[in-house]
Amino acid sequence: MNMGKIILRLDRVMADRKVSLKELSERVGVSNVNLSKMKTGKISAIRFSTLEAICEVLSCQPGDILEYDPNAQDEEEC
Repeated sequence: MNMGKIILRLDRVMADRKVSLKELSERVGVSNVNLSKMKTGKISAIRFSTLEAICEVLSCQPGDILEYDPNAQDEEEC
């Protein structure tokens, strides 16, 4: 069965808000490394508490950061 993929748009929201990785890391309380992985989509899960904190700092909704693409496939599955 072909399933779509959740795509992280954190980089786009951060750029729109002019918030650096360092600033977001400090304000959210998540390491630069973990946020960098989120920006590049190299994660398989995110805690709701982290998502809530990111949305609070960036004044956005979860849907601004997460997008479902029914046609995208995980690179490992291709």
